[in-house]
Amino acid sequence: MKNIRNFCIIAHIDHGKSTLADRLLEYTQTIKVTEGQMLDDMDLERERGITIKSHAIQMEYTYNGEKYILNLIDTPGHVDFSYEVSRSIAACEGALLIVDASQGVQAQTISNLYMALEHDLEIIPVLNKCDMASAMPEEVEDEIIDLLGCKREEIIRASGKTGMGVEEILKAVVERIPHPVGDEDAPLQALIFDSVFNSFRGIIAYFKIENGVLRTGDKVKFFNTGKEYDADEIGVLKMDMVPRKELRTGDVGYIISGIKTSREVKVGDTITHIANPCDKAIDGFEEVKPMVFAGVYPIEAEDYENLRASLEKLQLNDASLTFQPESSLALGFGFRCGFLGLLHMEIVQERLDREFDMNVITTVPNVSYMIYDKQGGVQEVHNPGGMPDPTLIDHIEEPFIDASIITTTDYIGPIMTLCLGKRGELVRQDYISGNRVELHYKMPLGEIVIDFYDKLKSISKGYASFDYHQSGFRPSKLVKLDILLNGESVDALSTLTHFDNAYDLGRRMCEKLKELIPRQQFEIAIQAAIGAKIIARETIKAVRKDVTAKCYGGDVSRKRKLLEKQKKGKKRMKQIGTVEVPQKAFLAVLKLD
Repeated sequence: MKNIRNFCIIAHIDHGKSTLADRLLEYTQTIKVTEGQMLDDMDLERERGITIKSHAIQMEYTYNGEKYILNLIDTPGHVDFSYEVSRSIAACEGALLIVDASQGVQAQTISNLYMALEHDLEIIPVLNKCDMASAMPEEVEDEIIDLLGCKREEIIRASGKTGMGVEEILKAVVERIPHPVGDEDAPLQALIFDSVFNSFRGIIAYFKIENGVLRTGDKVKFFNTGKEYDADEIGVLKMDMVPRKELRTGDVGYIISGIKTSREVKVGDTITHIANPCDKAIDGFEEVKPMVFAGVYPIEAEDYENLRASLEKLQLNDASLTFQPESSLALGFGFRCGFLGLLHMEIVQERLDREFDMNVITTVPNVSYMIYDKQGGVQEVHNPGGMPDPTLIDHIEEPFIDASIITTTDYIGPIMTLCLGKRGELVRQDYISGNRVELHYKMPLGEIVIDFYDKLKSISKGYASFDYHQSGFRPSKLVKLDILLNGESVDALSTLTHFDNAYDLGRRMCEKLKELIPRQQFEIAIQAAIGAKIIARETIKAVRKDVTAKCYGGDVSRKRKLLEKQKKGKKRMKQIGTVEVPQKAFLAVLKLD
């Protein structure tokens, strides 16, 4: 056990975690690196150049004549996948904190670092991309020393591209990170930190053993679900799975036990023996809190059950996705899904399409609100359609967040204007070092979920970094904005918005829909309404045929008679005709600018 080291790599987006992981794997001769980012095995990760899933892999390293086993977990850097990071940290004793030498400390660096410190991990600071012409190692080292309070000589300078500093990193891992502690003679306790679905072998769970020993063929049970299984195959994770006869305390590995239904495996559960169970489950695992909710509906109604199965399989691999069934008048049956952010929502949609071949429509994303009625009751509403009648509502509370934005002083003005436009309140600003500032804002989460991050990036030319966590609910003056087509409400387009923004938003939505809805044989009225009050209207003119073409000359009453007849037909058509809203319209409303 004293020769095992479990560590993860944490950093902001694009600071070169996966590239550095390649160099470590190459140096320890675990695999031949044939292309960049070997651990990012999903097509989506390769295309976008981001890590979406944490990846665990085992390396062997000889130091001072002794052989050490290093279990490395490469983690994502985007704020939407911070749940993956929190799970990886729970399975480690140390972390490599990587900072880009040309960009310096950014928001996600700080929040991931705090997460690691809460779990008492040993932190090894690494300065990456030191080979770049734009690198500023001296200044960035000052920032790291301010942040960690470490000594300058503890910071390792490295480069994921050239491989400089890789040997020092491995030495530091062996020397500085403590070995796992646990009791091999105690009852088995293993923490599940990830799971994947394999269509041939069933569900494969990844775990780290805290106490005890696990052997092939043991009868085990999962503590929280109480289900019992045989350990058909256990082993360690290299690039592929390598079977082993037994795994001891401190090892990280996988178990295959023919589990078929995804509900039986919960990330954060504890595995133990049936014959000699442990007293209590391993704690310290946080429940995921979704931030953004959106309806996901199959395009073909008969795909509803397939969509459910696909979401369940996806949930195994991505424990931060939550979903429950719901129905909509416009879209039929579907699911209300909870995501950690907009990028997460986009990735889930892409993965449904690629891995499960599911075509889905996603409604306007929104957050959850607390609604207090006049009798003093409270209900949580995720969907504007579920709101009670406005006359019964006493007040509505919406979720607020504490946001921290790190930027250079050049962009403070535009960023403050953006935050004010999103109803943000400036709490304070701290100067970190040189010309870098951290702005702290209190903001409503609902204003951020749609396009805040994109705007922030474009205003700051990509230099501002953004991180947030929830800080509870606050009362707000919110109204439900309905979109009516010919007097009928389209529930998939209704939104909850702040009273001050309602008129402007209603007008813009109507204008946008006028462009996107195709003309029919009859006139279509598009209206935006708050309760019974119409606040904006656009009209799509009917497609008309010139019925008077054959009346040339003669009395005008003949023309009038034909036009009256046409008018009657149009009226009847409007009563029975329905307006089809194209998928483009739902998406365009998200990107209203």
